Amino acid sequence: MSKRLRSSEVCADCSGPDPSWASVNRGILICDECCSVHRSLGRHISQVRHLKHTPWPPTLLQMVETLYNNGANSIWEHSLLDPASIMSGRRKANPQDKVHPNKAEFIRAKYQMLAFVHRLPCRDDDSVTAKDLSKQLHSSVRTGNLETCLRLLSLGAQANFFHPEKGNTPLHVAAKAGQILQAELLAVYGADPGTQDSSGKTPIDYARQGGHRELAERLVEVQYELTDRLAFYLCGRRPDHQNGQHFIIPQMADSSLDLSELAKAAKKKLQSLSNHLFEELAMDVYDEVDRRETDAVWLATQNHSTLVTETTAVPFLPVNPEYSSTRNQGRQKLARFNAHEFATLVIDILSDAKRRQQGNPSSGSKDNVELILKAIGSQPSLESQDNDQPDYDSVASDEDPDLETTASKASRQKSLDSDLSDGPVPIQEFMDVKNALVASEAKIQQLMKVNNSLSDELRVMQKKIGRSAFVTSSSSLPSFPSTLSWSRDESARRASKLEKQNSMPESDYDNTTPDSELDDTGSGRKARQRSIVWPGEGAIPEVGDPHGVSSSTLPSTEDVIRKTEQITKNIQELLRAAQENKHDSYIPCSERIHVAVTEMAALFPKKPKSDMVRTSLRLLTSSAYRLQSECKKTLPGESSCPADIQLVTQQVIQCAYDIAKAAKQLVTITTKENNH
Repeated sequence: MSKRLRSSEVCADCSGPDPSWASVNRGILICDECCSVHRSLGRHISQVRHLKHTPWPPTLLQMVETLYNNGANSIWEHSLLDPASIMSGRRKANPQDKVHPNKAEFIRAKYQMLAFVHRLPCRDDDSVTAKDLSKQLHSSVRTGNLETCLRLLSLGAQANFFHPEKGNTPLHVAAKAGQILQAELLAVYGADPGTQDSSGKTPIDYARQGGHRELAERLVEVQYELTDRLAFYLCGRRPDHQNGQHFIIPQMADSSLDLSELAKAAKKKLQSLSNHLFEELAMDVYDEVDRRETDAVWLATQNHSTLVTETTAVPFLPVNPEYSSTRNQGRQKLARFNAHEFATLVIDILSDAKRRQQGNPSSGSKDNVELILKAIGSQPSLESQDNDQPDYDSVASDEDPDLETTASKASRQKSLDSDLSDGPVPIQEFMDVKNALVASEAKIQQLMKVNNSLSDELRVMQKKIGRSAFVTSSSSLPSFPSTLSWSRDESARRASKLEKQNSMPESDYDNTTPDSELDDTGSGRKARQRSIVWPGEGAIPEVGDPHGVSSSTLPSTEDVIRKTEQITKNIQELLRAAQENKHDSYIPCSERIHVAVTEMAALFPKKPKSDMVRTSLRLLTSSAYRLQSECKKTLPGESSCPADIQLVTQQVIQCAYDIAKAAKQLVTITTKENNH
């Protein structure tokens, strides 16, 4: 970046001078302090890179630079630019403000809650609004106006939108027009370079046909971004895509090769995963690589006299509310892997990615990915892991409950022994607990706002029965810049991503049901319905009799709203208890929520005809069962240390979020169906 530009740069969040980090998906530059908050939010909110000490593809840096210089920050601070906002007391953070709570609260409101983004007028059908925005994006990418496209993406336009009349996606249009910076922006928001148009051509094909060689080569790099990043992390080299080399599989020295039965079993389980589950695991490992690499850059660039502060530690991947509790817990466990164990997992993923890319057959197993993590994590070397790695209880596997129980008890006893010792508490252990508290508090605040919003929407619904008034607005921020491209039959899927708004949250790694699938459009992934079995509970009753007669009769909207209000009220009580650390209130709150959920589920037919109703009910009831199970862990003797109770609180909050989301989906579905 030129010195002329650098001299006038300020942090987009606090206006501090000389920002040294960039948030790629937001198109802004930020200072060290604000970056620490961005990192704590997770890559699904902000993808941060250091301007000098992180390797940049030239056109990606140029894209961020262009957005920054053309006022992309005004997209995220739209309402703050209104003079009326001064009267309301809302203001931007200052360089002199404390990171916590001042800067942190402002940054969370700005990017996580999107509190200052321009809101479109409410529409009866949100999918129509998103479709219109996506069509505008489809037209805009042929020009060089980056900030217009970012604004459309911020409002809900889909980067992988498949235009029904044109028969292609925005990335096809940008590639054909040679708009390399637009292609970079679309890729950051999840556009797939391997998607085929109605003629069977990919964006890479159009870039080559148009003579845009640099763009074509860059799109190939984007297509292999995940495996390239993993290989570079281990050996510092990337494949030579121009000469047909698309994979590098690093090899460990003979002395460190792990030939144990556990390692072999883990590799076999990895190979047996479906493409969807393998892709989820690969993306989670990609995020963990990003966390570790960013940590290394952070430590190398900070003032070492002030390293141990609340702004430095991101000890594990932050919670992504779009993922299930089990997946979030599995993602955080990746931080426990020492260098050898993590390298083993990365190499196995690279090897299997190459096998799948080449089209070799694989069996569609239902195995839990957590077993893979456990198999590698159970090696003797895990006992000698670095002390600065966070320690968690094992996530249970449906196939091995005894192993989970033993590991959990051992972990708790180890933590208890540490707590009862007379020696000083290590600073890292203190910081881990402190950061867990900060993360929990942030999640509680977010869920309180979600519930308040849900209550407001329910009141609006009561006043407007007969109209579809539920409007959801969420930013589509993928956790991975581009999808992996597997076999030709899967990469050929190309429906619009608009269906995703009514699909369920991404589910667990385990218990897939291959014959019950919903296309999650555009990227070749699927949102699968699952019959979830939570550890220690036995099977959760299915919604309806599988052999019964399907019924299309739905309850009245008024009844569903009434039950949803009851659920929402009980969830708010639970969140208040979590916020006030009243852990003894968890169980009675969860019981009231369970009763309300049962009453709401009873309104619906035993076997709903609609897949969406059936899936929403399954999410609602399974989350209520899991909530009860998590709350029981607060009983005396169930939790031995502060880290345990904080982890339980995080899981309780996640379950509450899933229940609220499922209830809202049922209100939306019944309102639309009853109005037809």
